[in-house]
Amino acid sequence: MSVIYLLLTLSILVAIVFFIAFLYSVKNGQFDDFYTPSVRMLFEDELVQENKNK
Repeated sequence: MSVIYLLLTLSILVAIVFFIAFLYSVKNGQFDDFYTPSVRMLFEDELVQENKNK
């Protein structure tokens, strides 16, 4: 039974560490790129066409 308590405690600690890392990355602007995802498909399309022409 003590193993369950140990594993439960460790899993909660790991979850807290990942949550803190997520909050840190959001606070530092890691996910602030709004432009690139909307045009990524267009850029990749142009690169594929350029490679076919060469």
